[in-house]
Amino acid sequence: MLKTMPDLSRSQHNAEAPSDDAAAVSALRSAVMRLSRRLKHQRVDESLSPTEMAVLGTLAQCGSATPGELARKEHVQPPSMTRIVALLEAKGLVRLEPHPEDRRQKVVSPTERAEAMLEESRRKRNAWLAELVGELTEDEWDVLRAAAPVLEKLAHL
Repeated sequence: MLKTMPDLSRSQHNAEAPSDDAAAVSALRSAVMRLSRRLKHQRVDESLSPTEMAVLGTLAQCGSATPGELARKEHVQPPSMTRIVALLEAKGLVRLEPHPEDRRQKVVSPTERAEAMLEESRRKRNAWLAELVGELTEDEWDVLRAAAPVLEKLAHL
């Protein structure tokens, strides 16, 4: 049975979290980082950086956006996002169109080529992860399946 972890931010009045919780947080951080690195290597197009792939993923998930909005969503500085968008445009993966309300701005949208590449990338990563999951016991898979919504919540906090 899984032990639920307390909200560590609520226990900040303590000098530090109980050692079991601290160890669990450390193990979770380490596992998520290692799995994330391994997933990033399951790319379809090696010429794109992980950041470029993340921007395309954000556009696919959230729809068209200005470079400033993308910079906020990706937690990068606007000049960096401007460079990333220019690289993606040069590769034919995004198109820039005038903002409908503010002609000083541009709206970035993924091209069909980008959408197809993202779909192929998702397929490849899902297949790789499904292969790993196949090595788990049924109980481990049940725990992981139950944890997925919690991990998704953490990713968006």
